Amino acid sequence: MFHHHDSEANDNQEPTQHELLSGPQIIPHRVRPNMTVAELVDEQFQAYNSARLNEAARLFVEKMLVPEQDVTIGMTVAGALTPAGLGGCLLTLMEYGFVDFLISTGANLYHDIHYALSMSLHRGDFRLDDIKLQDEGVIRIYDILFEDKVLLDTDAFVRESLKSLPERPISTSELHHHLGTLLLKLGVKPEYSVLAQAAAWNVPIYTSSPGDSSIGMNVARNALDGSKLTLDPLADVNETTAIVHHATRNGVIILGGGSPKNFYLQTQPQLWEVLGIQKGGHDYFVQITADAPHWGGLSGATPSEAVSWGKIKPDQLKDAVVVYGDSTIALPLLTAYAVSKAQPRPRKELFAKRTALLQELQEAYETGKMVRP
Repeated sequence: MFHHHDSEANDNQEPTQHELLSGPQIIPHRVRPNMTVAELVDEQFQAYNSARLNEAARLFVEKMLVPEQDVTIGMTVAGALTPAGLGGCLLTLMEYGFVDFLISTGANLYHDIHYALSMSLHRGDFRLDDIKLQDEGVIRIYDILFEDKVLLDTDAFVRESLKSLPERPISTSELHHHLGTLLLKLGVKPEYSVLAQAAAWNVPIYTSSPGDSSIGMNVARNALDGSKLTLDPLADVNETTAIVHHATRNGVIILGGGSPKNFYLQTQPQLWEVLGIQKGGHDYFVQITADAPHWGGLSGATPSEAVSWGKIKPDQLKDAVVVYGDSTIALPLLTAYAVSKAQPRPRKELFAKRTALLQELQEAYETGKMVRP
């Protein structure tokens, strides 16, 4: 069993008044013309969820991105963020070396392909008549509108891309790297695509439920055409666990929740509970969510609950921040803060290192088996 008791954690000494009032004094700073995002966050975000975003931004910059800490940072992406243009933030974070791998819903990666192929998505109105939209051949994602042909043409690109993959099970990181590589060659604007640039920078991208998107739907059609190509989520479990096992320290940035959140966090129970490798939990944790724990559905729960599963180190709860808010607001602010305050890091290029990392995990597992009863 995974135990992590220490005497300091059990020290229930009550804080003194001086300690309770040791936080920064709240001051009603004036808002100035042309303030930078970093100035706005530092000066105006002083309480409630603005303060949580301030804490998350500072945790990211002052601990997760400090070079000597050598933190491997994984980001999970749920909710329709790429259709809304939030891929621009993901591209920025990958380019700066601030995100080392991604776990995303398939839909975010599917809609990301539109941009590389120069298909148009438009700002619209969420109050439109959806029956009228269907008559006009227009698809709506809340207030995002695009022609239904965008889906059909993207499907055609995905199906054509599958033909040059091996007739065997592959990890989703292999699929996404392949799609991104083709977008780099064939895309009109690959610089707009997370998939394309992730392939260029060797950032692995995983999808925890690969059948749950139009990419997976086209792989399923491919099987009906006789292909033996399948997506292997268990290969993804081993790859993501190998990345976490190898890392000096692990950082988590969660956008939304859903399946991607737990898929990343479960790498720690996979190590201690299933493989018997005593690694310890994740070191740094930021989640941006609009959910609440008391409905029982916060997609893997709060950081404190995650401690009981060995997903987060108990002494790292001070380095865990949950921002209850909208990712489309919080992510651009977090990204702008990071690139304003932190120096770019060398990219880890983990996709190119997968074989070595898997071998390392295999050896640790085999060694552990020899000493376990």
